[in-house]
Amino acid sequence: MIPRYLVDVQLSELPIVEKDVIVIGAGIAGLFTAIRASENNSVLMITKKSLLDSNTRYAQGGIAAVISDEDSPAYHSHDTLVAGAGLCSNEAVDILVHEGAKGVRSLIKMGTQFDLENGEFALTKEGAHSQRRILHANGDATGFEIVRALSETAIANPQIEVWDDHFVIDLVTQDGVCCGAIVQKPGGQRLFVKGKAVILSSGGAGQLYRYTTNPEVATGDGIAMAYRAGAYIQDVEFTQFHPTSLCYPGAPRFLISEAVRGEGAYLRNIKGERFMERYHEQLELAPRDVVARAIVSEMEETKSTFVYIDITHESAEMVKHRFPTIYEYCLRYGLDLTSDWIPVAPAMHYMMGGVKTDLNGETNIKRLFACGEVSSTGVHGANRLASNSLSEAIVFGRRIVKRINDLPNHSVVPVIDHETERSSTSIQAVVERRLKLQKIMVRYAGLRRDGKGLTKGLEELKRQLPIYQSVLTEREEYEFANLLTCALLTTEAALSREESRGAHYREDFPARDDEMWRKHTVLHRLYGLTEEWIEDV
Repeated sequence: MIPRYLVDVQLSELPIVEKDVIVIGAGIAGLFTAIRASENNSVLMITKKSLLDSNTRYAQGGIAAVISDEDSPAYHSHDTLVAGAGLCSNEAVDILVHEGAKGVRSLIKMGTQFDLENGEFALTKEGAHSQRRILHANGDATGFEIVRALSETAIANPQIEVWDDHFVIDLVTQDGVCCGAIVQKPGGQRLFVKGKAVILSSGGAGQLYRYTTNPEVATGDGIAMAYRAGAYIQDVEFTQFHPTSLCYPGAPRFLISEAVRGEGAYLRNIKGERFMERYHEQLELAPRDVVARAIVSEMEETKSTFVYIDITHESAEMVKHRFPTIYEYCLRYGLDLTSDWIPVAPAMHYMMGGVKTDLNGETNIKRLFACGEVSSTGVHGANRLASNSLSEAIVFGRRIVKRINDLPNHSVVPVIDHETERSSTSIQAVVERRLKLQKIMVRYAGLRRDGKGLTKGLEELKRQLPIYQSVLTEREEYEFANLLTCALLTTEAALSREESRGAHYREDFPARDDEMWRKHTVLHRLYGLTEEWIEDV
């Protein structure tokens, strides 16, 4: 029901631009990988807005790596595997924890300035981490500092060309090999960008849900175009909701970092009672899925739309120094982090699943790679450990580039002639459909799910399928088509997994079932949904 291409394609009629490596998207994954690839290749970076518009920019907490003498790869591995609830790849996690520090040093060489205390890295601790291993920058603006440094480095690099405000519509493949992509320029003209390798670094699909910490660009484009091209999509039922986003009239759902709880903040219900002791022995530092569901339970029990996060017992000086971005943002709405309890509620934050890759970031489609949130490397399993995402991007970005450098040039120009009878649509209709899709996902495929609701949600989503037979010309239309693809895949996978594990919680199957469900769900455009057992190591 989902077509191979979103638009009609006569490849021979399109202008051709050729580069060695094509990077789709930005953020830490795209920028870091592009910079490393440029050492031996010409690189084209394509962003639908700009280099600064990505999830990385809004990452507050930091980046996890084994830096301290008191820490070890074994500790970091243990914490990651526990959070991942039996679905992590042991090999991928081992690579992450052993190569993370090297990646951090690379970021520093590229200009990133992490916070220091007495000449040493200022390390903090976040939920489900057993050690202080989170590096941060400017207190709570780590992502912005990384993007600043990497984007300046990329822009100054003569081997990297950047196309802002361009939209990648589809990947072009022939005989199981990715040859490039169809790109639409700001004025509407389309062209074929050809390369020996394509790297997806387009982020996740946070805009699937009405309440999200993600920017507007997070519309699942990479996952959807990879699915249409024939890539395997893995574990997209595992959608992480951040427990604490600002929930205040007139304010966007702004992220209140995990690090606030890591530095000692309490969670209180509207009666002022701390409640996490009723849900988990780690209290406020329990895994995100546990905290998020605990908050929802408290909201329901107290008939409220929020709970409070309270760090007023810490010194005002520490709070302002450690969380300047959060402090200043809350002040805009008359909330003082140093003296007020801040109203918060869960919001969609991160996709653990995505485009399935091997340990070198390559998909089942040759010469197509995925890096960052768009990918499923096996690191995160059923629940991402806080601050592992930035580490994953640099560790696997480095491995992707090493693999690409070993590839010979690919000179084949594919012959694609794809036409379908299509009807017209309208931007206004797409805007309305997008809001409806988000409401469906919140209601039926949110923090807590059940078979009846997921079935209902899937039925309602399928009513939107005619969009794929429409003439699409605008970015908003492509984005809605991609969001619909991701919504269908997420809901189908969630309906299939009849257990509760990590970020996936089924009220009709509340127990974790390792005997039946220690396996991945894998979706393919032609083969449908299959399951892949995880072998014990």
